[in-house]
Parts: sequence; C-alpha cells; structure tokens
Amino acid sequence: MFNDIGPLELLTIIIVAVLVFGPEKLPKVIQDVTRTIRKIREFSESAKQDIRSELGPEFKDFEFEDLNPKTFIRKQLESDELGLKEIRNGFDLKKEMAEITDAVNGNEHDSAASSGSASSGSVGSPGPSGGRIDMTKKPEGIGQDERPPFDADAT
Repeated sequence: MFNDIGPLELLTIIIVAVLVFGPEKLPKVIQDVTRTIRKIREFSESAKQDIRSELGPEFKDFEFEDLNPKTFIRKQLESDELGLKEIRNGFDLKKEMAEITDAVNGNEHDSAASSGSASSGSVGSPGPSGGRIDMTKKPEGIGQDERPPFDADAT
C-alpha cells in the first residue's frame, strides 16, 4: 500500500505522529488506523467477490488490476500480438539520423550506400545513377552566375 515511502519520509511521519498525538495516545491511534485499513480491505475483497459472481463464468479470468491503465497497457505490450518488438528492433534511429546527417553534410558512407537502408524520401537517397545526390553542387545546365529555377512546391 505504501510502497513508495522512503525511510526519511517514514521517520518524518513517526515524529509528526508523536508530536500530534503524544506517546500515550499513539499506540491506540495506530490500532485504530490498522483496524480501519483492515475493514476497508475486507470490504474491498467482498465487493470484488460480489462483482465476480455477478459477471458470471465468462469473466473468470477478469482481474481488477487490469482496470489500471498502466497495468493494462503493460500487459498488452508484453503479449506483443501486434509484432511491436519486431518493429522496434528493426528501427535504428541513430543509424538513420547519421545517414541523413552525412548526406546533408556531403560525406560518403560506404556501409550506408551499400546497405540501401536510406528511405526513398530522404535527402541522401540514391539518385538515378545509383550514387548519392550531392546537395552542394549546382544542377547541370545552369551557369556559374545563374540561379536555379524557383520551385514553389519546395519552399
């Protein structure tokens, strides 16, 4: 119930309890609190049993902990019916970003060019000749002092 209370916080609670209730009344207060917690747990368990009996045999595997969104999502991801682990393992973000950075900077990467793992829409995708497109060079047919034609879709 109190899994996330550390030793310092527990010590603080004890000191505050001694100051508020005094050493004489503290054992009685602790007994009352534990009795109340026990009654709440018993009520909770009886309510769970009533709900299970009302739901019938179709929901015999139903767990109330699954109603917690974190538990539900964790359980669904562990079952991996959608193949998410394969997708997650097949996607290497660092490698993809390094390839794109190299393409933008004009660096050649033999392993990236030979593996062909660059996406077809990326900046460093292979051109029609099989090599990478050099973004620092001007397109052919344009003079040294001429500007390339304006492309409204590219801006």
